[in-house]
Amino acid sequence: MCALQSVSTQRDNFVSTLARGSAEKYERLLDFLISWDVINWEEYEHVNILGQPLSKLVRELLDIITCKGEKDCKLFLDAFHKIEDGSLDEFNLNAPKDFSQFSLYLKSERPQIVRIIHKHIDNIFHHLLEHDYVTKYEVDTIQLPIFSPAQKARRLLDLLRIKGNDSAVCFLQFLQHLEQGAAQVPRAGVRYQKKLKSTISAQSQFLSTYDGTANICLEDVYTDSILELSKSTKMSDTIQGSQNLLGLLDIFSAEGLLNKNADTVLILGDAGSGKSTLLQQIHHLWAEGNEFQNFCFVFPFSCRRLCCVAKPVSLKALLFEYCCWPDELQEEIFQFILTNPNQVLFTFDGFDEFKFTFSDDNKYCSPTDSTSIASIVFNLLQGNLMKDSIKVLTSRPEAITAVLRKYVQKEVHLKGFSEEGIEVFMKKHHTKPDISTKIINMVKANSSLHGLCHIPVFCWLVSKCHEELMMSSCRPMQTITDMYVLALLHFLQHASPTEKLPENVLEKNINSISHLGKLALNGLCCGLYLFSHEQIVESQINEQDLSLGFLVPSKNLYTESTLSPEKYEFLHITFQCFFAALYIATDDDVVASSLNYLFNWSRNSSSNTATGKCFLFCAHPFLQNNNKECLKKIETQNLQIMASFVAGLFSERLYNMLVKSRQSQNLSRKLKIIEKCLSKGIRKHFKSIPPAVQGEIKSMHAMPEFIWLIKCINEMQNMHLSKKAVRGFDVDHLKLTYCRIGPTECSALAYVLKHIKKPIGLQLDHNSVGDIGIEQLIPCLHICKALYLRNNSITDKGICKLLDQALHWQNFQKIA
Repeated sequence: MCALQSVSTQRDNFVSTLARGSAEKYERLLDFLISWDVINWEEYEHVNILGQPLSKLVRELLDIITCKGEKDCKLFLDAFHKIEDGSLDEFNLNAPKDFSQFSLYLKSERPQIVRIIHKHIDNIFHHLLEHDYVTKYEVDTIQLPIFSPAQKARRLLDLLRIKGNDSAVCFLQFLQHLEQGAAQVPRAGVRYQKKLKSTISAQSQFLSTYDGTANICLEDVYTDSILELSKSTKMSDTIQGSQNLLGLLDIFSAEGLLNKNADTVLILGDAGSGKSTLLQQIHHLWAEGNEFQNFCFVFPFSCRRLCCVAKPVSLKALLFEYCCWPDELQEEIFQFILTNPNQVLFTFDGFDEFKFTFSDDNKYCSPTDSTSIASIVFNLLQGNLMKDSIKVLTSRPEAITAVLRKYVQKEVHLKGFSEEGIEVFMKKHHTKPDISTKIINMVKANSSLHGLCHIPVFCWLVSKCHEELMMSSCRPMQTITDMYVLALLHFLQHASPTEKLPENVLEKNINSISHLGKLALNGLCCGLYLFSHEQIVESQINEQDLSLGFLVPSKNLYTESTLSPEKYEFLHITFQCFFAALYIATDDDVVASSLNYLFNWSRNSSSNTATGKCFLFCAHPFLQNNNKECLKKIETQNLQIMASFVAGLFSERLYNMLVKSRQSQNLSRKLKIIEKCLSKGIRKHFKSIPPAVQGEIKSMHAMPEFIWLIKCINEMQNMHLSKKAVRGFDVDHLKLTYCRIGPTECSALAYVLKHIKKPIGLQLDHNSVGDIGIEQLIPCLHICKALYLRNNSITDKGICKLLDQALHWQNFQKIA
C-alpha cells in the first residue's frame, strides 16, 4: 500500500490517537513535520491555533498532508511512528560554525531542541531578557500557566524565528553552556532509562477503578485537584491572596520553599483526596516523555508494600530488585545514579501506612551495605543517602511529625475537587452527555451530596452508584456512611445481578460482611493493609466473600518476585474502616462498653502502631475480651474514620436496618453509649472554655477532636442529639482557624451549630471552605453576627451566593 493511500485509510486512527488526551503528541508530530519541511510556517500556524478542538486541527493537518503527495505522506508516517514508539535519535547540541545558519539550525533540529530546552526554560528567558533579545511582555505571553514547559519551548522557538539570527546565536550559545553543566547519561544508562520508562508507563497508563472491575486510560479521565502551598509558607501578600494555588508542574518549582537545603517534597491530603492518583499522573507524564524530563530516573515506591520487605537490603538492591532490574552494566548505571543525584526522583506513596516511626537518630550513608528498609527510607529523606535527589512523599497530615518536617523542602496540600472539578470528573467518567448532565444536576440538587463530592473517592462512589442514587425510592444521601452503604448495595447487586436484593442489604449477606469486617478490624488493630492468603483463610473468608469485590489482589509494582503475589487489600483504606465499623456495630464479640473508648480517645492516650515493628496478625482479638486494648493500637486517623462510620450506622434509618439483620440487645446498648459519649464529649469542650476577661468577649478555639465529634453527630443525623450537644454553648466567638475544614466539615458544622440560640461570631480563616463549603454552611449562618472567611479559595460566585443569603439574616453585622 502506498503512503498516500495509507494516510487516507488510517485517517480515523490518526485522529483518535492524536486528539486523545493532551496535545503533546500532536505538537511533537508538528515539530518533525516542520523540521523535515513537510509543512511550511503558514501551514503550521493554520493547524496550531490555540483554543481550537484538537480533533479539528488533526483533520485539517491530514487534509494538507494528503494534498502534498506520496513523498510527504511517507514522511508523515515516519514522524507518526517516531512519536508512537517514543524513539528519539541520540542528539548532541552542535551549533553550526556559520552564524548565518543558526536560525535554520533551530528549525532543522526542532524536535531535539524542544526536548532539551523545556527543562531550562526559565533560565533561558532570564538570559534573553538580560541581553534585550525578548521583552517582558513577550516572556509573560509565553509563560502563561496554561502552557506546559514543552509548549513554552515551542513558542520560544517560534518567537526566535521571527527575531532573526542574532537572537538565535545568543540562545544557542547559552544553551550549550547550560548543557555542559549536566552529566550525559551513559549508553547503558540510556537503555536502562528506556526500560524503566517502559515499565512505569505500563504500570501508570491505566487507572484501576477502586472496585478493580475496569481499567480506564489515565490520560482520558485524570482530573486536576486543588493544590495549595502550606499556609505556613512565607509568601508575598499577592500570592497569599490567591490562596497559594499550584499546578501539577509547580510541585517541583522554587516557589514556596520552606527549607532550601532539604530535598523532600511533602504532599499531604486526607484519605481519598487523590494522592496516589496524582503520583501516578507524575509517573505517567515522565514515562511518556511529556513532563519532568529533567529527571533521568524516577523510582516509585509504595510504603504499604515496602512494609513487606522483611530482609535487610541495600540502596542498590532497593532500586534494582524492587523497582527495575538493569539488563547490563549494573555497576556503571548505579555509579551514574550516585554521582548525579540531582537527576533522580524518588516517590514514596502513603507514608502514613509505613509502619515505622520516623527517626533521625541512626545515620546510614552506605549505598551498598544492607540495612533495614526503614533505615534506607529515613536516610534518603534526611539526605544522608542520595543528597540532592528529590524525594516526593504523600501522606495523611497526622502521620507527619515535627522531626520529619525538619527535612521538608516544600509542603503541598491536596484539597480535592473544586466545583468545576466535580463536573469535569463526571464528564470524563461518563462520556455520554445526557448521563453526565443528569449526574451533575443530581449532585447539585442535593447540597449534602455536593459537599461530599469534592473528595475524589466520594466523587467516584457517586459516579459508580449513580443509577441507585437516581432511583425514586432511594433516600437522599446525607452522610458519608449513607454513601458507603449505597456502595455496599451496588457491589452486592453486581455480585448477584440475577437476584433481587432485599431492602435490607445486610440481611442476606451478613456472614460475608462479618468475615470481611473481622479481617478489616484485625488489620487496623495490627497496622496491616495487605493480607496474605493464609490470613485470608484464617479469617474464614471464602470465594463467595472475595467475589463481592471489596477485597482485591494487590497490584505488585516490583518487577522481581521478591514479594509474594498472593496479597490482598481493601479497595481503599476508607472501605477497610467501613467494614471494621460494620463489624463493631453488628457483632456481639464487640462488647458495648468498648465503644466508650472508641468515642473518648485523646491524642495523648491513643497508642500508635508505628512503633518500629509490624504487629503480628492475630485472628480473633475481639474474642479475647480485650476490646479496648485492641482499639488502642489503631492509628488515630483510621480510628477517627472508623468511629465516624460507627456513628453513621446508628443513624435512625441504618439502625433499623441493623436491628432487622441482627436481633441483639447489644445494639440498643451500643446506641445509648454512642449518644452519651458524643454528648459528653462536646460538653467537655465547652466546660474547658476559660471565663471571659472583663470587658472582652468570651471566645473558644476549637480543637481537632471537636470537629471530629461534630462530624460524628452529623453522621448520626440525630436532631435531638445535636440540640443537646450545643445546649450549654455559651461563647460569643467560635474560632476554627487552621482546622482543615472543607465542605464535608462545613456540612457537619451547619447540622449542629444551627441549633445555637445565641448569635455568635464564626471565624473560619485559613481553611479550605471554597464555594461548595459556603453552600454547606448556609443553614447555620443565620446565627452568625460576624463571619470570617479569609484565605479559603472562595470565588466571586461563592461570595455572591453568601451575600444573597446574608441580606435575610437579622443578626448579621460583619463579613471578612
